[in-house]
Amino acid sequence: MTTETSSADRADSAPSRPLRILIGCDTFFPDVNGAARFTERLAAGLVERGHEVFISAPAQRYRRSTGIEIIEGQPMTVHRLPALRWLPHDWLRFVWPWRSKHYARQVLDAVKPDVMHFQSHIVIGRGLAIEAQKRGIRIVGTNHVMPENILDFTTLPPFLKGAFVKWGWWMAKRTFVRAQAITTPTQRAADFFVRSTGLTARAVSCGIQASGYEADLTARAQHRVLFVGRLTREKQIDLLLDAVHAMDPALDVQVDIVGGGDQMRNLEEHAKRLGMSGRVHFHGRVDEDELRALYTGASVFAMPSIAELQSIATMEAMASGLPVVAADAMALPHLVHDGENGYLFDPTSRDDLAAKLTTVLTADREEYLRLQRGSLEGVKVHDIDRTLRTFEALYRGESVAD
Repeated sequence: MTTETSSADRADSAPSRPLRILIGCDTFFPDVNGAARFTERLAAGLVERGHEVFISAPAQRYRRSTGIEIIEGQPMTVHRLPALRWLPHDWLRFVWPWRSKHYARQVLDAVKPDVMHFQSHIVIGRGLAIEAQKRGIRIVGTNHVMPENILDFTTLPPFLKGAFVKWGWWMAKRTFVRAQAITTPTQRAADFFVRSTGLTARAVSCGIQASGYEADLTARAQHRVLFVGRLTREKQIDLLLDAVHAMDPALDVQVDIVGGGDQMRNLEEHAKRLGMSGRVHFHGRVDEDELRALYTGASVFAMPSIAELQSIATMEAMASGLPVVAADAMALPHLVHDGENGYLFDPTSRDDLAAKLTTVLTADREEYLRLQRGSLEGVKVHDIDRTLRTFEALYRGESVAD
């Protein structure tokens, strides 16, 4: 599969003409997760660049609605489809799979897009891909999902989980094979996708607007470790708490945990058992201003997750000038270069995580500043404008340099 097509197949033969872009996703505002955040920023950036953007996403109630919504400061038409909450999950909502093609036909009739970009192959994206292919509409697909990451929410017995993962990748292939261009956030995620499906995928960073974050390059008065993300098992936040507990008490390390999820109560209880309730601060979901302030005021960002296809939160931390200590797993080594802007640790080792955090927090002023500048330099390649230009080219069927 290739991202290049003949001029007859291009979504737009005149590159200067604004496009009508339909984005299909199974998670979108007000959900808080990497896939939703990426979709919101992509959509808003495309609107700002003069394109017409339409979203097809689950509603917060079992009710159909269509209207203008302001996303990341930009207006766009959002088609909300009737959805139910997936009970094993604390916020995830889903559209009945057998209704996905019906809704897809209705949305495509209303929008008549030049290109359809799906962010999930599971329900809404699958229906849109099937129906868009029938109409000869150019399709771009982005993969944010690993079936392995869904296992905790399936309630399946252990002996069926391997079969579920195989089935999940088979289902992904059935949808992504319809796309003229496939992307994932990082090269490691692309390699994993290729091994699992046999399809070709291109790495395109989710991107962030780095100028929206403020770096504090002055000395810190207190040692604060920050984590931002969903509170789920694969994030391994319990390992982070264990590591901080194992560190020298004289460092008086404070831990700020931002985000919601099904593990919130378990983590609160875990902190209590460790005798760390006074040092672990659960902020829940916060607004953008508070989040940026927490980034700026932290000493180090920790990402112990073993299932990141990129990690927007890690990029935000880098844009805030924070050294990062991250698990040596999945795509995180693309962001954290050992010894340059932080350190990678063995994701199975509490002691290794504790040692790497200690190395950052006890670094002298010159060394700490070097790590901070490494993060600020390293995040430049993930500028959102580069991401937007890349997707514009993919939408038009133009070749894109690696």
